[in-house]
Parts: sequence; structure tokens; C-alpha cells
Amino acid sequence: MFTTAEKKRMKKIEYREQALKILPWVCASCGRDFTGKKLRELTVHHKDHNYKNNPPDGSNWELLCIYCHDNEHSRLLDAQWLATENPDAEKGKTATHTPFADLKNLLSKTGKDAEED
Repeated sequence: MFTTAEKKRMKKIEYREQALKILPWVCASCGRDFTGKKLRELTVHHKDHNYKNNPPDGSNWELLCIYCHDNEHSRLLDAQWLATENPDAEKGKTATHTPFADLKNLLSKTGKDAEED
């Protein structure tokens, strides 16, 4: 019989073949076309990031080139590790000088001075 790894590999081949039958051979991210030997660089990406979710209509799949696929998963990993809160929001005011605080009064005085002339 087949090992678990072999079964997983066979399922992966099955859904890749199905995706190649129903989806255009274009990277959904960068738009590159793939044909011939280059077709092996086109991979199936699961939109919901669940490799077990393989509906027969391909609604959870998109074809991505190997570069865009790597980028997609790196962004997901980066998002998990990056801070979600804004550290700058916790800080108080950094500037203490307000150069335009009295600007309205200065302008109104200038307007009155001009009328008097």
C-alpha cells in the first residue's frame, strides 16, 4: 500500500492536474503566461491557505508562479510575526512647540492694520 506521504503527493498531483484543466495557465498575481517546460513553474495556491480544501470546481485555487507563491506565503508568515499594535500611538506628543498657534490672531491684526492705511 501507499504511505501517508505518497498519498498526499498523489492528491497534490490530482488537484494540480485538475487546476491546470480548469484555470488559465497564467499567474494570478504577476500575469505571466506559462506553456511548455515553463508550465512546471506554475503552482496551485489555496486561497484560504487550507491545502485540504480542494473543491472540484477549483473555487479555492489560483495558479501562481513559484515566485509569487513564495511571496504570498512569506507575507502570511511576516504578518504573523509583525506587531499588530502601533507603538507610535502609545507615545505622547513629541513636539512641544506649536508655531501656528497664534496665526489667526496675527492675520486678523494684519487685516485691520491694512484697513487703517
